Amino acid sequence: MTEAPLVWVDAFTDRPFAGNPAAVCLLDGPVDDGWMQSLAGELGLSETAYVWPDGDALSLRWFTPVAEVDLCGHATLAAAHALAGAGRAADGDVLAFHTRSGVLTAEIRGDLVELDLPADPPAAVPVPEGLAGLGARSAARGRGDLAVELGDAQRVRDAVPDLGAVVALGVRALYVTATGDGDGADYVLRVFAPAVGIDEDPVTGSAQCLLGPYWADRLGRRSLQAVQLSRRGGRLAVSVDGDRVRVGGRAVTVLAGRVALP
Repeated sequence: MTEAPLVWVDAFTDRPFAGNPAAVCLLDGPVDDGWMQSLAGELGLSETAYVWPDGDALSLRWFTPVAEVDLCGHATLAAAHALAGAGRAADGDVLAFHTRSGVLTAEIRGDLVELDLPADPPAAVPVPEGLAGLGARSAARGRGDLAVELGDAQRVRDAVPDLGAVVALGVRALYVTATGDGDGADYVLRVFAPAVGIDEDPVTGSAQCLLGPYWADRLGRRSLQAVQLSRRGGRLAVSVDGDRVRVGGRAVTVLAGRVALP
């Protein structure tokens, strides 16, 4: 029976059982799409990443329990961390991943991984009626996600969106955000993505593709600190440079084993 390493990683945290968990399957080559989706459903994590050699780079795909997605920041960070842990990458390496969102890179700098992601510049839109109960003061739409700004960080902590109304928006995810209220955070956020099987995502690297440019313009700074106010919590270093957003964070391996391949 052929097997492959499977690693459980908590991303955007420096301690176990915090941040956002992702599974990373280290393959020698591509496998059946249906099997990848089935394993992601079996594991039940917000994201399962599959990575394998692809010429002088790597291929990377991401699956929620119910669907493949175009971009996932925390599972990309987890993949770079898992590759380093398996001896397939070293400090100072810049890993290039072929993905559905183009070529993404991850630079390994000691225990820090910095991702280079495509910016998703937001455009102002009216606040949808289904979100009126959140008390949003404004809304902005990216390519596939919607952000609403609330009055302060406590309102973000207390937010209880109607998940049915979120699905009805026709977006991949809803970002609820506000300026930070301490702990070094320039802005805070929470992320709800029930349309792809994730009621609330613990820490979301890809959200910074939209929120980084949004808050960089609002605050007049290109380098920012973001804190995600989920139950698990997480911290992200965000830097906006033209059409790219760099998102940095740490990760911790929680569990490592092997999985039988089809």
